[in-house]
Amino acid sequence: MTGIVQYDLKPESVELRELPIPEIGEDEVLLHVGAVSVCGSDVHQYHGTQSWPVRTPVVLGHEFGGTVTKLGPRVRGFSEGDRVVSETAASICGECLYCHAGEYNLCPHRKGFGYGINGAMADFVRVPERCLHHIPDSLPFERAALTEPCCVAYNCVAVKSKIRPGDTVVVLGPGPIGLLCAEMARINGAGRLIIAGMAQDALRLAAAKEIGVTDAINIEETNLVDFVHGIGDGLGAHLVIDAAGASAALKMALEIVRPAGQITKVGWGPQPLNFSLDPLVQKAVTLRGSFSHTFQNWEQAVAMLASGQINLKPVISHIAGLEGWQACFDGMHDGTYVKTVLQPK
Repeated sequence: MTGIVQYDLKPESVELRELPIPEIGEDEVLLHVGAVSVCGSDVHQYHGTQSWPVRTPVVLGHEFGGTVTKLGPRVRGFSEGDRVVSETAASICGECLYCHAGEYNLCPHRKGFGYGINGAMADFVRVPERCLHHIPDSLPFERAALTEPCCVAYNCVAVKSKIRPGDTVVVLGPGPIGLLCAEMARINGAGRLIIAGMAQDALRLAAAKEIGVTDAINIEETNLVDFVHGIGDGLGAHLVIDAAGASAALKMALEIVRPAGQITKVGWGPQPLNFSLDPLVQKAVTLRGSFSHTFQNWEQAVAMLASGQINLKPVISHIAGLEGWQACFDGMHDGTYVKTVLQPK
């Protein structure tokens, strides 16, 4: 089979290789990959700018779905031919407090597809049965492959944050996660819904307007702080979602959030803060991190995707075969594409 392999930690150490079909364990299935979407983290690993440990060589890809083609002898909940999507927690200890509580996304020993365990940018991938969720025939794989980022957004907005109908919500960073967070905020009843990016995010800001945000702001042209404090009662946003990750985004979030408001940080970034957190105290702001997702998030997201409740049309820009991976990575990096999906032959 063919697969997209990161073979070193140096920038651009990624290539298409011929690989053996994986052998599966007793509790695993062999999945024929129907589609795998490209995540910003895949692009970061390609450029060597990630802020998490990566085991090389490793097959990239953690947002995927496919068809079960082979079963381990202890697999009971799935059959050959089943259409499924997979969670990202490829390896967990199963024994810690978080695993027992169903919060295995926080397991200290967790390893994910695409950086710690071989991922799904290949013809086949082996997956533990506990990671799988059935999907209906009506949900095409190119949309199903975005279940994982939908789950990230669902966990961030619907679980870790609190939105009341009519709330002013600001999303910083119009990447795929930011766009899906905006979509979840819209579904949850946000009133004034604002997403902010830069000039290079023009395509993404346009996609945000298609999703239904009230305002898509280029912060290089419009002062976001003045804009937010110039609407409604002038006190600021009820909720700010930091989907950008850069320290400057968190600083801006503290400036635009209202007293007793919320900031939920879902974006990653390795930079030091280099600014005071006094506004967090002065405004009595709730600052919370949101990471990954759990089983219940997946069941909810699959149901929402299957019903058409989540609008992915503005998000998916391009679909290609595995051989077109580099153009997909480069297009997401330079802003030509919002989100790309790879489909093995």
